[in-house]
Amino acid sequence: MAPTAHLSLINLFIGDIQGGLGPFLGTWLAQSAQWSPARVGLVVTLVGFCTLFLSGPFGALVDRVHRPRLLIASACAAILAGTLLLLPARSFFAVFTAQLLAAAGGTLLLPAVAALTLGIVGKDGFPKQQGRNQAFNHIGILLAAGAIGFGTSFGPAIAFYVLGGMALAAIVATVTTPANAWNKRRAVGWKEDDEQEPERSGIRQVLGNRRLLVLTVGLTLFNLGNGGMLTLLGQKLVATSGDATIWTARYVMVAQLVMVPVALFAGSLADRRGRRLLLMVAFAVLPVRALMSGLIDDPWWLIGAEVLDGIASGIVGVAVPVVVADLTWGSGRTQTALGSVNAVQGVGGALSGWYGGVAYAWFGWTGAFFALGVPALIALGLVIWLDATPEPGRRRRRRERRESRQNQHA
Repeated sequence: MAPTAHLSLINLFIGDIQGGLGPFLGTWLAQSAQWSPARVGLVVTLVGFCTLFLSGPFGALVDRVHRPRLLIASACAAILAGTLLLLPARSFFAVFTAQLLAAAGGTLLLPAVAALTLGIVGKDGFPKQQGRNQAFNHIGILLAAGAIGFGTSFGPAIAFYVLGGMALAAIVATVTTPANAWNKRRAVGWKEDDEQEPERSGIRQVLGNRRLLVLTVGLTLFNLGNGGMLTLLGQKLVATSGDATIWTARYVMVAQLVMVPVALFAGSLADRRGRRLLLMVAFAVLPVRALMSGLIDDPWWLIGAEVLDGIASGIVGVAVPVVVADLTWGSGRTQTALGSVNAVQGVGGALSGWYGGVAYAWFGWTGAFFALGVPALIALGLVIWLDATPEPGRRRRRRERRESRQNQHA
């Protein structure tokens, strides 16, 4: 089996396990331990903020260790262990510890998988492979959701069985990936034929890159608007529709289905049209989604808004690791930068629910959705104002060949 096929399988199996039980945590705790929504929300919020502080250090760990297969397998094992510890957990401390262990594993997965992908396909093949990675990731989420949905006869514990099976499958797919397919120098942008070990760039030099900072601010604003929009839409449906839970589930499925072809297309388009254009499309789509969510009450027509969610989120999932790799190539700090970017943009996502709730209290449903669209407009303006990405790889290679021919004639 080709190494890229192993990458696809790894992403298929980790699609649904990165956050542990995720949305099923509240259901499990409510049914098995009679937890209130407020108590569930508190533990989820605390775990979320703790993992934000782990994102940057975990990225640095991936850059330093150079053992992505080991780190991926360890992350999956941590997710599995944390999830199994939730089965007997009833106290707040036990639930918090178990969920933090699972969430920490999920935080480590992103930079570790990115490093494995770069070390196998290299920078030029990274955009297309990242698109495939994300497509299989979303397919995995859909398969897991379907398995849990059809396995309701096993009770709420079905989520544990599905997650445990996918975690074990991810470990198998990781350890069976050929070790010689991964190259450390290829993963960090160093020349493969050099005998000496290049020096790493300083962390301040990498994280102080102006384009990287603009990208981080733009993504933080995007997540500030995007993170709480579906939650707010679900609350709106409670007031306007009798089956809000069913519609919310449908919207999640629609968004994931759209993300699969979008991820594949974005991976190929990144080289042809450039990363900047992809980010501009993603940031421009969110305000349109906000307008539709605020002005439309019919749940059938609101499916269009979640199609836009699939487009924006599908593009961002592909573009962000590719852009960070572009901006830090050759520094030896790519995953450190990716982890730091994810930590900062995660703050925007964590605050999005609160921001949308405050906006609703002040402006009502329509005004709240409009307010969620404003940060994305600012992010779009930032990307237009400053090109946060290098030129597309294909155009760059064409320019290099042209300059080489000119030098030969000279």
